[in-house]
Order: sequence, then C-alpha cells, then structure tokens
Amino acid sequence: MSYFMHAASSDLVNLNVGGQRFSTSRQTLTWIPDTFFTALLSGRISSLRDEHNAIFIDRDPTLFSIILNYLRTKDIDIKNCEIRALRHESDYYGITPLTKRLALCEDLNHSSCGDVLFYGFLAAPSMPSNEAVPAAAADEPLASTSASAVGGRPGSMVRVPEPSSRSSHSRNSSWDLRLGRTGSSGNGSNPPAPMLHSRNPSMDFMRHSRNSSADLNKAFRNEVGMVFSPTQSSHWVDPMRVQIIKAHQNWIAVAYAHFVTCYRVKDSNGWQQVFTSPHIDATIERIAIKSMVPSKMVAISYGSQIRLWSIQDGGQKTDIGTFNLNVRVEYLFFIGSQLVALSSSGKIGVWHAMTQHWQIQDLVPVLSFDSAGSFLLLGCNNGSIYYIDMQKFPLRMKDNDLLVTELYKDITLDPITAISVYLTPKTSSISGNWIEIAYGTKSGAVRIIVQHPETAGHGPHLFETFFVHQSPVTKVMLSEKYLVSVCNEYHHVRTWRLTRFRGMLSTQPGSTPEASFKIVSLEATDTSYSYAAGNDFGPYGDYDDMIFVQKVVPETDQLYVRLASNGDRVCVIRSVDSSTISAFCVHECEVSSRMGSRFILTGHCNGAIQMWDLTTALALHSKDEPQQKTNGGPDTNELLRLLDQCEISNSSCSTPCMSPCLSVMGNSSGMASSIARMKASNIALLNREQPVIAAQIAPAAGQMQLPLAPPQQQQMEAPMPPAGIPIADDNNE
Repeated sequence: MSYFMHAASSDLVNLNVGGQRFSTSRQTLTWIPDTFFTALLSGRISSLRDEHNAIFIDRDPTLFSIILNYLRTKDIDIKNCEIRALRHESDYYGITPLTKRLALCEDLNHSSCGDVLFYGFLAAPSMPSNEAVPAAAADEPLASTSASAVGGRPGSMVRVPEPSSRSSHSRNSSWDLRLGRTGSSGNGSNPPAPMLHSRNPSMDFMRHSRNSSADLNKAFRNEVGMVFSPTQSSHWVDPMRVQIIKAHQNWIAVAYAHFVTCYRVKDSNGWQQVFTSPHIDATIERIAIKSMVPSKMVAISYGSQIRLWSIQDGGQKTDIGTFNLNVRVEYLFFIGSQLVALSSSGKIGVWHAMTQHWQIQDLVPVLSFDSAGSFLLLGCNNGSIYYIDMQKFPLRMKDNDLLVTELYKDITLDPITAISVYLTPKTSSISGNWIEIAYGTKSGAVRIIVQHPETAGHGPHLFETFFVHQSPVTKVMLSEKYLVSVCNEYHHVRTWRLTRFRGMLSTQPGSTPEASFKIVSLEATDTSYSYAAGNDFGPYGDYDDMIFVQKVVPETDQLYVRLASNGDRVCVIRSVDSSTISAFCVHECEVSSRMGSRFILTGHCNGAIQMWDLTTALALHSKDEPQQKTNGGPDTNELLRLLDQCEISNSSCSTPCMSPCLSVMGNSSGMASSIARMKASNIALLNREQPVIAAQIAPAAGQMQLPLAPPQQQQMEAPMPPAGIPIADDNNE
C-alpha cells in the first residue's frame, strides 16, 4: 500500500507559476519530448521552490493555464488571449506542436501580398555608377540685393531687408520653432550638420533612443565615414535607405542618400522607372518634382546647393544647372514652372522657367509658408504675411528685385509660425475677392482672416481668434468644414467645426470645438537632416476627411492613419515584408482604373516603395467596416480544431497539404499520417535541432524521419502524442 502511495505522490507535480499554484501529473507535462518540462523534471535545468515545495516558474499564469490545458486535452481556447503572446509562451516552454499551430494561425492574418489596402510594390532600383559629380559645383556670381525697409499699408509693394540678428527655426512646413540650428555656409560647401533636437525644445531631456547593437554599428560607420569621407557629414547614411518621397500628378520622385529615381504611371502599364540621377557625393536633403507639360523637372538640394534636371517623355534628362542659395536650403518646391528654395534665415531663391533666371533675395526670417494657386504666402518673424505672384514675372526689372507684397500684419506683431490658405469655390486666385487665411503664432494664438466681397478693395480683416494653445503653433489647416491647429507640445491637435452661409464663414452660430488629441511622433537623437522632410505627419488633403499619418517611433514597420477632424483611427499601415518604414507621403494620383484615388506611399530601409489605397481605407471607415472580414473560411478557433486532425512540419513546399492523422482514420498499421507543411516564413522558428528519442518511436513499416525544409539539416524536433502515433515520411506517402 505504501508503495502505491509513494508512486502516486511522485507522479504529482506542484507548480507555482507567477504566484498562482497549479497541480498536474508528470505524464501530462512530459508526453511531448524535449520540452522545458522534461528538462526541468529530469534535473537538467535548476529549479526554485516556494515555501510549499512547489516548483516556481516566473511566467504569466494566465497563458500557462491555456498551455497546461492543451497538454491535458490537446484542445485550446484562444478567445481571451492574443495569439502572438500565446505563441511566445509556447515557444518558451518548447511545446512545438502548439507553436506550429499558432504560427499557422498568425499567418492567416498576415500575407506578403498585403491586405485589402495594399496597392502595389516597387523594388529597390539599381544604384548609379559613382562618377565624379562634385557636391558643390562652381556657380555663376549671384548678387543678393539689399535695401532699406519701405513702410506701407497692407497691399503695398515692399522690399524687406534682412536684419542683422536672425532667429533660426526648424525645417517643418510650419517650422515649429525648433532651436539649435547651426549657422549657414556661404562658400557653397556643405554646412555643418544641425544640432540635435527634439520636436519640442522643452523635451530635449526625453529624447527617444534605441539602445541596441545598432548603436555600435552606427558608431563604427561614423568612424569609417570620417576616415574615408572627411568632408561629408559624420553620420553614415545607408545608401539604399529611402530618405524622401515626393509626388506630383502621375509621377513620384524617391530620394536616396546619393541619387534620385523617378517613376510614372501611364495607361494600364503600371508604374515604370523613367529617371535616375547621377551619383551625388553629398547627402541629398530635399527634393521637388513637377510633372506638368511640356517638360517634367526634378530638383534636389544638399547644403546650400540646388541641382535641377529636365526630363523628357522618353526618359532623357537634361542638366539645367546647379544654383546656390548661400544658406542651407530648408524647403524646396515648385509653384507652376517656378522652382522656389526657402531658408528660415530669410533667404528666398526663385528659378523662373521662362527666363531661365535664378534670383535670390533677403527677407525677414520666414517661419511658415503656404501656396495658393500661383501665389506663395510667407509668414514672417515680424508678424506680417507677404505674398509673391509666381504667375506674373516676379521680378522688378528696374532693380532686379522680387515683387514681395505685404498682405496682412498681425495686430500684436506676434511671429507667424504656421499658415494655411483656403480658396472658396468662387475664388479663382488670391487676387480675387474671396479668400480665407488661418495662421498660428508663436504665443499659441490661432486667427482667421478673410477677404469677402463686402471687403473688396481693402486688405483681409480679422474674423476670429482662438487662444487654446500654450505653446507655439506649428501647423494649421483650413478647409470647408474644419479648422485644424497643432502646437509643439507632443503635437497637440485642436479642431473646430466651421459654420458657413452661402459658402462664406458665418458667425451664427460660429465655430464649434470638435476634438482635442495628440499625435505623438518621436525622432531619434541622431536623425538625418532629411528625416523631417520625409516623415511629415500632416495634416494631408484639402478635403473634409483630412488625415494625419502617425509614425510613433523612428524604426517601425507600421503607420497609424487618423482623421484630422477627430483623431479617430482610419487604418494601420503595416509593411508587407516587415521592413522599416523610413519615409512616407500622401498623394492623390490619377490611375487608369480609378481616377482621383488617394494613396499613401511608403519608402523602406531596403530601398523598396510600397503603395496603400487610402481611398478604400476612408470608405471602409465611413461604413464602419473592418479591413479584414471573414471571407467564408475557418476562423482561428475552427482552424485549430481542424489542425488537431494532422501533424505539421516545416517543408520547402509552399502550399500546405493536409490529410487526416491515424487517430482519425484508424490505427491501421499500413497507413501513415501525412504532415501539413507550413509556409517558409516560420522555418527559422521550427528548424531547431532536437534529438528524437528512438524508444518513443513505434516501429512500423512506413515510419521514417520528419521532412525538413533546409536540405542540409539532419534533425529536428518531432512532437509525440501520448499514444505514440508513428511519424510519417513524405517518401512513403
């Protein structure tokens, strides 16, 4: 009698998992060979015991209870747990049959072909040959005019001199007053790299950092860069990492570290690569593209240098020239056929397509800008809004000066740090009599100024003011229905719903607060100068459904698309190949199948471009439909029950093949169970060499080894159920 009591007690195992006690049998824990439990109970790994002599395991007790139930019954219930977390725990305990099943379930929700929003994929281009293309070419002498200030009422022509002391601001479209920018270089060479900074100057002590082995690699690369390229920036830049994406009509331009490539979509042929620039010694920092007829143009900037090409329909390129702004270019864009380069220090450069003339002028420090039709509006440090008409010849022929017109002056002379122009449907250009402008200031105020038919002949007048932000406003966007503002406190967003009467803003009942939320987006402390230009979070679109694109951390494979009106999540963009998203942009592209579709273009660390259908995402969100719907196939729980009828192995076969195991077909000695093969993405997880205990393999005529995916691998783990089901071989099927 004592013998049987001793045997029973020795088969009972008491466990303390994360503070919760479990009792089970040794047979339940060890029927699968070569697991954490077989090693624990055999003494191959050390164990801790609590005050009740129970073996202590420092893991999640909730997930362990699911795994223990699987060991008891071979059944699993995942209704109240996450598959990824359960798979991680199963992998920790070495429960290979369960791990394989959960891995297959995960594969059902992720495909290298993407989800319903995935639209297209462009592989990384070939790098151009490293020809001798100097980073700073010799430029023709460029005179910079200067004169004393001329005072005048709003609407008068002025030439604004550059003050002796210039404030330095950030490179954001609203230029959110980031501090710490270095001085500019006037000799045409690359200026020093900017000082490290965060999106909020008051949060420098909280900068995001990825402390991993990648930091050591970066340090090594920086040292190598200093040795082999001492004239360039000390930060090593991956040459195939996408830095910036810009798009115009049916063209997109992709900037890498040392070259630019352009794609276009035509008819039903899809996207085709039509242009690749020569190799540029310096690191490209800004790009701009214009795809209007008769000629397409693409421009890049590095330091103070600007290089411009013309592209013909057949892909032939013409090097128009290299220009010098004399200070670091912070923004580069086209307005019509004119190329504009801006610096927050007050420099503005314009290249006129008709006259092939490059003109530079000094202004007061420019903190923000926006374009409306052929007009460029500048928000400046002195509290004034100026504009330049690019459609007309923007030069005063007498003194070769840019025609800069003062449009409005803030009543408190508060520096204008963000600006947005809304042209009502009855307005053809800003020179008409129906325009609305929203702007934000350094003190946090948001104002709306209007010029309606009743104010024709006079400058815009103040319509409404909001004092809700306590930090400088970095972005504003004015549309037909909403006003959106962002300040630099973790990108705090405030939105208002506007009231209109016959298309004009109305004070009855006036604007209504709509939402308040934050767009947290961290930058690495060693980010490149082009990072902000390639990762601008928005808002995007002159529509009712304006969006933000939130990239939470610098090294991530997913983006959160949110409505600008209320912050609701529209969708989550996940890289189909799990590569890091290094740049993105939102663009409306006219494709042959669907005119006017909106897309999100993502550039990746491997040089590839992925496209996502934003129009479909917004349509599904408006209908409150999930992106992933059950298409008639088994759900996760149904799949797990079906997988109980077969064994799973990793194989080079791309399509899983499944047939019932012996427990379903009957234990006939002449029948071997087939094995369902898994996709190649999980082979790395499953190719662990584990010894197969010969005593546990029942002798049978059709018993061989488990098929392996890599031909060179000799052994792998073989899950053994309690009944000793024989393992089939593909050769004997």
